[in-house]
Amino acid sequence: MDYEEYRELYNSLRNPSDLEKHKGRYDDRLLDTLFTQKTSRDVKKRFYTVKQKTPRMMKDWQNGLTLVEVADKYKFPPILVSMFIFQEDGYNKKDFWSIIHDPSQLEDERVADEIRDVIAYDIVYSPEANIRQKERGIWGEDLTHQWLDGQGITYRTENDLRGTEFTKTPDCLLDKPVMYKGHKICWVESKASFGDNTEFKFNSRKQLIPYTQLFGPGLVVYWVGCLDDLECPPDVYVSDISVLDLKLEEYEEEQE
Repeated sequence: MDYEEYRELYNSLRNPSDLEKHKGRYDDRLLDTLFTQKTSRDVKKRFYTVKQKTPRMMKDWQNGLTLVEVADKYKFPPILVSMFIFQEDGYNKKDFWSIIHDPSQLEDERVADEIRDVIAYDIVYSPEANIRQKERGIWGEDLTHQWLDGQGITYRTENDLRGTEFTKTPDCLLDKPVMYKGHKICWVESKASFGDNTEFKFNSRKQLIPYTQLFGPGLVVYWVGCLDDLECPPDVYVSDISVLDLKLEEYEEEQE
């Protein structure tokens, strides 16, 4: 995806209802992923600033605003706003998350209904959203395995490498190097996130560059999409789901 299209789409995703406006033109996984990344980044930036406003949020709720309305007022995810308010009311985090998984624990049916509304409205921090994000990760890993298996390329997975001497391990460490678009690669990493500049720089620093130091050059695949012009560190190559149409070639030593 080119940067201008990405920026326009990313900036337009302000609340969950904005996703509906783009359905049909963009894949649901892409929309969900972009909204999740944007929301998570905003939460990291504003978490403690918003938390400091908890007494005001509590007062707003006591004065008649619903939990969802309070969240809208402070432009923050409803489940996190509810957590702040419940903690202010004496609940600990463990009890709050137990309620999120089962609102019927609450004796006050009105509050239980509000929590149900919060769960339905929050598409980033709800239990269902968490399941969806995990399923997206599994989907990406499955595609990676199918792509490699279909070409007879053998590899060891992260599970296979657990307990070895390696401090960091990619999703697939190839048993033998192969050629990707004329470049030697030794590993493939699957990502179910969208590869924009922020995500790619974070992944590069935390995982991809260390992989090159341990195993040599490799490929990262952003299955829901990525920017066309990412600046790659040495020995890191990037693709999106179009990689499924590409056949890897045998690597020969003289190609060095």
